[in-house]
Amino acid sequence: MSHAFLAALEESGCVRAETGWAPAHVLVEDGAGALLACAPAYLKSHSQGEYVFDHAWADAYERAGGRYYPKVQISVPFTPATGPRLLVRPGARSDEARATLVAGLKALRAQAGASSVHLTFLPKADWERLGGEGFLQRIDQQFHWLNDGYATFDAFLDTLASRKRKTIRRERRDALAPGIEIDWVRGAEITEAHWDAFYDFYMDTGSRKWGRPYLNRRFFSLVGERLGERVLLILARREGRHVAGAINFIGDETLYGRNWGCIEDHPFLHFEVCYYQAIDFAIANGLKRVEAGAQGEHKLLRGYRPVETYSAHHIADRGLARAVADYLERERAYVGEIGEELEAALPFKRGGGEPTA
Repeated sequence: MSHAFLAALEESGCVRAETGWAPAHVLVEDGAGALLACAPAYLKSHSQGEYVFDHAWADAYERAGGRYYPKVQISVPFTPATGPRLLVRPGARSDEARATLVAGLKALRAQAGASSVHLTFLPKADWERLGGEGFLQRIDQQFHWLNDGYATFDAFLDTLASRKRKTIRRERRDALAPGIEIDWVRGAEITEAHWDAFYDFYMDTGSRKWGRPYLNRRFFSLVGERLGERVLLILARREGRHVAGAINFIGDETLYGRNWGCIEDHPFLHFEVCYYQAIDFAIANGLKRVEAGAQGEHKLLRGYRPVETYSAHHIADRGLARAVADYLERERAYVGEIGEELEAALPFKRGGGEPTA
């Protein structure tokens, strides 16, 4: 949710009306033009690149004769990371500014003829407050690694059951067995040659998973330039050539793992580059958690814990809103049940040793 990241998306052309993400940011200003509140808003003509899936809602509404798109999306495009979406300047007028901002989002929906307003990957407190204001509440799930003050990766492994600990050690050993070495490249150390290599990795994964990758080559140069030391590339090198890598963004307390790709397939290399090296970096730099993106129950066996994520939705059509509300009530119960099952399957030793961060 930094200006640098959002601006890089727009300046590179990844986010624009032609890609289905028309910027329509909402600002609240006082009479003198001072900014009191804002939200990154987009008029969407599809539901791709959001990681909170409402395709079934759109299909049902359009089969019933409605028009679901455009919709108003308040999010960080292509980024399933929790963070503030309603930015309000602290002060005596903050509650008023926030109320005006939410009203502005609804007004944008009406002005654009959009079906709905969606705020995704919200902090829980904002989600609860919006629920009290009539927004529909949705819960989903990710897997995060939590740092309990570990001094080393081995100290983390010591909290796992013996069999799981041995499995991870074997995976790490086998991933590097073909003569692979790992590089951490950060900030000013990242060259255009690094970005060229990483973009090849990204395109390989994106072309197979999505058909059309969301981000272009210019975005990576811009975000590297604008965010500097907040950018970390974890690259796998074999015989002097980078063959795989992942891009990460460094927050104040969290390492955000994003995109991964490779041009050579090696067993367990994905786990090493995306998950184990991320843990190593978080421990070395005193970060409290690693968010490794959306989905992926395979992360559970590698010490990543199930964590709930939150979104809020305001739908203009009362009939559709009632149907979605009924669906979300059942979905929340299901996510809760699955979360309990996953917690029971965590690889930590029984009776202690689990992270508390």
